[in-house]
Amino acid sequence: MEPILIVEDEPKIAELLQKYLHNSGFETHWIANGNEASTWLEHHQPILVVLDVMLPGKDGLEICKQIRKTSTLPVIMLTARVEEIDRLLGLELGADDYICKPFSPRELIARIKAVLRRTQPELVPGGPQNNPSLPRIRLSRHHLTASNGNEDAPLTLVEFELLETLLSQPGRIFSRQQLMERVYPDNRIVSDRTIDSHIKKLRRKIAALVGEQELIHSVYSVGYKYEG
Repeated sequence: MEPILIVEDEPKIAELLQKYLHNSGFETHWIANGNEASTWLEHHQPILVVLDVMLPGKDGLEICKQIRKTSTLPVIMLTARVEEIDRLLGLELGADDYICKPFSPRELIARIKAVLRRTQPELVPGGPQNNPSLPRIRLSRHHLTASNGNEDAPLTLVEFELLETLLSQPGRIFSRQQLMERVYPDNRIVSDRTIDSHIKKLRRKIAALVGEQELIHSVYSVGYKYEG
């Protein structure tokens, strides 16, 4: 397996991340300088990059921008900055997720696994996504698309949030209320039928990618789950 690249200039944080990732079954490679990381990425293809924003040499935002010019390589950004503009800028450049320092290593590992489940599910050690019968649906938040092989389907933001939530834990039943809280964090008042309507449209788009195999299942009087 190719490594997860950690680009972090604080040795204690990098060592802690390597320890947790190794214990979770991942290989790692650590670089502490932005310029060195940029050069390394020109010749290597990790499965994911954990990228600090503040680095000596080229900063993390510039490296993320460089990656997105040629690749959909998953990127999770680390930042000690609390200003909202930095968070938004990181995501607009194409980052898949971000986490603020100080953080729990276990939370970061969970975020890494969630991103990989969406993008490269076969690379998550011991995960149920290793089922070969389950189509490999990949999500791109940057482009708001779902893909299977070379086929892409454009999604609305609500459809993306719904599918991302269901994909994050295949087999888990999410109630309509849980889904509404995820896709409408502003707590606006919507009915259960609104979620049902979005799911109906989402199913049509997924069917265009994978054929007749049903992946989003209704659970009577409860909600929905993603399962092959």
